[in-house]
Amino acid sequence: MPGQGLPLRVATLLTGLLECLGFAGVLFGWASLVFVFKTEHYFEELCEPDAGPLGNVTGQADCKAQDERFSLIFTLGSFMNNFMTFPTGFIFDRFKTTVARLIAIFLYTSATLTIAFTSADSALLLFLAMPMLTVGGILFLITNLQVGNLFGKHRSTIITLYNGAFDSSSAVFLVIKLLYEKGVSLRASFIFLSVCSAWHVGRTFLLMPRGHIPYPLPPNYSYGLVPGTDTTEGEKNTAESDKVEMQSKEFLPAKEETLEPAKKQEHRSFWRYALSQRFAFHLVWLSVIQLWHYLFIGTLNPLLTNLAGGDRVLVSTYTNAFAITQFFGVLCAPWNGLLMDRLKQKYQKEAKNTGSSATTVALRSAVPSLALTSLLCLGFALCASVPILPLQYVTFILQVISRSFLYGGNAAFLTLAFPSEHFGKLFGLLMALSAIVSLLQFPIFTFIKGPLQNDPLYVNVMLILATVLTFAHPVMVYWECRQEWGSPATV
Repeated sequence: MPGQGLPLRVATLLTGLLECLGFAGVLFGWASLVFVFKTEHYFEELCEPDAGPLGNVTGQADCKAQDERFSLIFTLGSFMNNFMTFPTGFIFDRFKTTVARLIAIFLYTSATLTIAFTSADSALLLFLAMPMLTVGGILFLITNLQVGNLFGKHRSTIITLYNGAFDSSSAVFLVIKLLYEKGVSLRASFIFLSVCSAWHVGRTFLLMPRGHIPYPLPPNYSYGLVPGTDTTEGEKNTAESDKVEMQSKEFLPAKEETLEPAKKQEHRSFWRYALSQRFAFHLVWLSVIQLWHYLFIGTLNPLLTNLAGGDRVLVSTYTNAFAITQFFGVLCAPWNGLLMDRLKQKYQKEAKNTGSSATTVALRSAVPSLALTSLLCLGFALCASVPILPLQYVTFILQVISRSFLYGGNAAFLTLAFPSEHFGKLFGLLMALSAIVSLLQFPIFTFIKGPLQNDPLYVNVMLILATVLTFAHPVMVYWECRQEWGSPATV
């Protein structure tokens, strides 16, 4: 491997994986943290003392106002997780790695210190702390995804692995819950997370570039503390982009090489892709499935409380089971990328006989992934809608697999279906729009708790029907590929 040695790059890879696993996506372990907050009496003053015949005991087990407050905090945090992808991506692109990571460390440390020193009397500070924690975690993930560029042909595997680690980091709040039950205070746990900022700072300056890691990697590339790091990065990137463009032309089918220059320019318009039917279908696909996941995670504690009849021991057991399954997201995520890579290789061989374009081959390989993700979400939604407590173990397993497939498949589809020069903008736009849809989780929760009197049947039926409609996306992509196969000679 040219440039700096393999040990340094492996160290960067492993520490980045640990960073994503331990810090990036902890918000999605919210159910475990809510259990601790309720034990600490956060927002308990909102509960009515006459909630039931057993007085405060029943009120503590099922308090509508308290659950709504926790749901609103999670809604805000999960909204920021998606909506801030675009501005944080811009920060990373404009100010590069070091600045982006220092901002992430500041936000994350401020959030963990805020949570550490909150109490039941100052619980409203969670509305500030959780969004800051989320945005800091997103920046950690974004700055680490480029590490895949150091490993060439394994780039896609590493990117999906990092996304899986982001999902698995939700188990961190389970660890905090278990420590809390062993006598370790919530304050001590979050102060420890704050102290870890020293490790983040050290990694920023010792194991990460000042600018960006280019792809493909130029010869003798160096980063970290090496003198002269990134001084000619702009020139390298320009040269490499020219090189990539020349290489890509070698693999383009003859029919694509002969496109007129005006037509090529037309196809490169950002708004042409942003307003396309393909992008719209993908947005609906992502938004519906993501809404299911956010709604389930954000309302898991009251759901389990209702199904367990207020038994705190049972709620704690099932909360732990859910958090443990989340940890395995890091193992589930790469399988989706592996499926797409294998299918792409298979279809590339077939394309030599049919004359199909490289884009069609790539899109065709994405169809099974899109359909399988919708199918997994449908299974997860059906199990979650059945009010049988033991069945929720199956729900937890289907949920973590579906969620792992969702985000890996989302990023992979965008890279396959749209030009690379628009990936950042389209990805940011997609996540921002899907974040707006995710805000529906709070009014849905309020509707269930209020007019539906804790019976989510009608809401679940509507969401299941919406999930069935997501199958239209892989069908539409498959139809586009069929049209291409049917007319190779006419282009």
